Amino acid sequence: MVDEQNEDDDNTYFPVAAGFATPTSLVTPRRLRSTRTSDIDLRSRLPSRLQLDEHSNLLAFPDGVRNYTSAPNTATPKGSSRPGSILIPRRLSRSGSLGGQLASALGLDRRRRSESGLAESKVSLFTNERVWYDQFTSTDWVHDSIADAFRLRNLRSRKDFRGRLYAWFDGAQGWILVAIIGCITACIAYFITVTESSVFGLKEGFCTGHWRLNKSACCYGEEECPAWRSWGQRMGLTGPEQEWADFGTYIAFVVFFAVVSCLLTLMTKTEIPSKYSLTTLDENLGAETKRMGNDDDDLGFEGAGGPQAIHDSASPTQTTVYYPAAGSGVAEVKVILSGFVVHGYLGVKTLVIKSLAVILSLASGLSLGKEGPYVHIATCVGNIACRLFSKYNHNDGKRREVLSASAASGVGVAFGAPIGGVLFSLEEVSYYFPPKTLFRTFFCCIVASLSLKFLNPYGTGKIVIFEVRYAMDWKFFEIFIFVLLGVLSGALGALFIKACAVWARTFRRIPLMKRWSILEVALVALVTGLVSFWNRYTKLAVTELMFQLASPCETGTSTGLCPNNRDETLDVLRSLGLAFIIKSFLTTITFGIKVPAGIYVPSMVVGGFLGRFVGHLVQYLAFTYPDASIWGGCAVDGGPESCVTPGVYALVAAGATMCGVTRLSVTLAVILFELTGSLDHVLPFSLAVLVAKWTADAIEPLSIYDLLTDMNSYPLLDNKLRPVFTTDLGDITPAVRSYRVINISNSPLVPAPLLRRKLQHLQNAGEVDGGLPIVRHNVLVGLIPAPDLEFVLDRLEDEDESLCLMAQTSMWHGAEEMEDNDNDPTDFTRYIDPAPVALDIHSPMDLVFQCFVKLGLRYVCVLRDGQYAGLVHKKSFVKYIKELEQAGET
Repeated sequence: MVDEQNEDDDNTYFPVAAGFATPTSLVTPRRLRSTRTSDIDLRSRLPSRLQLDEHSNLLAFPDGVRNYTSAPNTATPKGSSRPGSILIPRRLSRSGSLGGQLASALGLDRRRRSESGLAESKVSLFTNERVWYDQFTSTDWVHDSIADAFRLRNLRSRKDFRGRLYAWFDGAQGWILVAIIGCITACIAYFITVTESSVFGLKEGFCTGHWRLNKSACCYGEEECPAWRSWGQRMGLTGPEQEWADFGTYIAFVVFFAVVSCLLTLMTKTEIPSKYSLTTLDENLGAETKRMGNDDDDLGFEGAGGPQAIHDSASPTQTTVYYPAAGSGVAEVKVILSGFVVHGYLGVKTLVIKSLAVILSLASGLSLGKEGPYVHIATCVGNIACRLFSKYNHNDGKRREVLSASAASGVGVAFGAPIGGVLFSLEEVSYYFPPKTLFRTFFCCIVASLSLKFLNPYGTGKIVIFEVRYAMDWKFFEIFIFVLLGVLSGALGALFIKACAVWARTFRRIPLMKRWSILEVALVALVTGLVSFWNRYTKLAVTELMFQLASPCETGTSTGLCPNNRDETLDVLRSLGLAFIIKSFLTTITFGIKVPAGIYVPSMVVGGFLGRFVGHLVQYLAFTYPDASIWGGCAVDGGPESCVTPGVYALVAAGATMCGVTRLSVTLAVILFELTGSLDHVLPFSLAVLVAKWTADAIEPLSIYDLLTDMNSYPLLDNKLRPVFTTDLGDITPAVRSYRVINISNSPLVPAPLLRRKLQHLQNAGEVDGGLPIVRHNVLVGLIPAPDLEFVLDRLEDEDESLCLMAQTSMWHGAEEMEDNDNDPTDFTRYIDPAPVALDIHSPMDLVFQCFVKLGLRYVCVLRDGQYAGLVHKKSFVKYIKELEQAGET
């Protein structure tokens, strides 16, 4: 029941009478508009005995009388929100919301409308464009699903030829859209690959005949190459002077490329108001997590100090800054696909800048990859392409189906693995993945992979450079070594996560590094150049290095990884051990800097060093004890790889290490299979990945991206999480307060200023996507979402003098005359959800969890014995889950 003892709290916290000032908040007080004579006086339509409800004491003048008149019916909807609002300007018009349209469609006024009129009201749901979701709010999955169902019903109701043609084209739009996305993603990947390959070689020299060719393409793998000239040779130097000149030029190019890439990334700077309680939206493990204080009422918990406390806590103006082009963007894409709205993160500016910046960051030679950024770039392409068809442009639920396919195509072009891309979308990033989306995602990945193969970026017919083929099958004794590699690689991936977190929370929190992120990038680039130049392996690009580590030894290879005897094997082991240490260190300090950077291939390279080291160690034992019975199945005089192929060990460990970092499992096994095309090695790949995941989960429960998601306090409920609850819904239901509900027990008319202040309280509490329940005699009769309420309040010409209709009732005189007037700005019934999802206060928490996860609800109303007992917002439920995790109860 509504707590009636707090009825006067509104007077205390939100004074309205002249001479009182509204407390400071994130929402600027509304400017007064010119007063115009109303065509209809709503008070005159009320029965003489009808008294105003709780709001009369709040808004009355000393004499107890104040006239409220509605705005003229000819008011024109505004195209943007109020000045000073924390919400972003609206670009689209909004007419009827889900609540209002469903109220008509479900027949609340059956006694006054015919069945034909009812059908027309259902159809009207999608005839008008709905406003875009506000920044940092959650998608209303239920609304979008119902809206699309009404759209389809209207479309299929036409039985003529044109109607059937429209229906056919509507069904084909999804296939056309994903095909366009696949082609564009492949073209961008081709541009990045070709440009990065050309620019990467500039650090060491240039090809005299074709300056766009790197060293390997210019020399065709030959050791002596007159066509390739280093910068020292170009300066006319020889001997040690030439080597030092090459060294200095190499470092200069590394730092220059990294700094320019960082400058481009910083151009995407975005600020977040502090009330959103986000830490960062880029891969910065060193960001200081904002702890929620005792202001639990912001998230719907009982015990807050009321509206005044909210205002006091909202007074700081400090904002959080993030850069959409930084990092890989995989964690943020995952959160966006779960329904979190982040405007601009998938926009044109981010797409262009990240595509250019990733070229320079790769060309610098830093220990990072392009595969993660490909996921973000492909998702940007999908988001922009959705604007071609209104079905996807104006429905966020449908849009996210396309974004799931787009993210998969990014993995498809990154690894040349279309099936792996589909599984990546299903296993890692997608939150809602219906069966029809699976097939379209597969089609999108096939189109992207075929397009990139047709473009042939490497000139070899391969989509990725580290595609390898193994001619020999594995031996039975190697299965134990594969299990060992899984354990070592899983532990390595988990320890890598902990090392990245420790580095970020120590070095990156130094005030100078925290303030000047470009300085950190320059220092990391300088260290990378100083260390990498003298090692032949760390000097290579990560993709080319991965290819050399995974390749089998063939005649004529000059990688230095093909020993022919025991002594050469020892030299190779020393080189691999040193390169492993260097690459592990560089990858750790590089993750999280302000440049586009992926972690997939760098983690695979670190694991590749480990696997290759183990492979050559087994090979050394075979050289040392050739007569041991364990080698009985090996061919005599079959060469160094007759028993052991170290390249297989490298690729097995590479996939297992990536599993330890990202916790991908089935996806990685399929990607490794598509990279090798070998059915014989599917079992070793799968076994190592399985063991690696078990090991990594035992050491560090969270993957690198889950750690970022958890640290940033995103409103994300992991659909793969299965908490164990011992409570029910009543344990997290806050006490009902008057400023949290709209009480229409005495009258369906509510003063607009009071609605504005209730809305401000929600916004100050961080519930920009919250809602206000509407109760009559403690019975829940509807709910109006906060974004809808702000929109309709902004439409009022004279807000301070307006009464707003919050419920349709036959007892209201004159309702019949006003029924057909859809332009009355004071009629809010069209924006009210007449049937919000409600659960009993004794409902088990498992049911609440399933409602939030599977229905994608923003909030759940709570009932006790059929009467309204509170509202639980998704953010409060997420906080409750996090507290359970921290307490170790899940």
